[in-house]
Amino acid sequence: MVGSKTTTTNSHQGTTSLDNIKPAPPQLVGIFMPYFNDKKRKYLPDAMGLYQQGNLEGERQIIGADNIPFVASWSSNSLLPSDLNRCRIQFDNNSELSYEMMVTASELVDFLSEVILNYKKRKNIDFPKAFYYKLLRK
Repeated sequence: MVGSKTTTTNSHQGTTSLDNIKPAPPQLVGIFMPYFNDKKRKYLPDAMGLYQQGNLEGERQIIGADNIPFVASWSSNSLLPSDLNRCRIQFDNNSELSYEMMVTASELVDFLSEVILNYKKRKNIDFPKAFYYKLLRK
């Protein structure tokens, strides 16, 4: 289990540095642009670049407990906002803590834009609560 340390020095998060994401090309970003409000459009090139990367490593913050590391992956070969993607996430390197969901490309990119926005504010790589609600909804 990862201890409660600052996320900027966390070695687990070093493998997915959001500071070095290669932004997606403008023609791809333009296809997704109508799906996002002005606030999120600013982060869309980076969110699309992360989407094209196909994976993300970070930590789910747990209030009053140690953060739980995760690895998320998805198919990124879909270039249309309405295409479905299978998104998988595994917590704490434990196969029994693996989950998956089907999500449209635009919704996944929206979650990734939230990841980037929160990372820029708090230097923590984690999905927003809405992602986890959708993931765990049955």
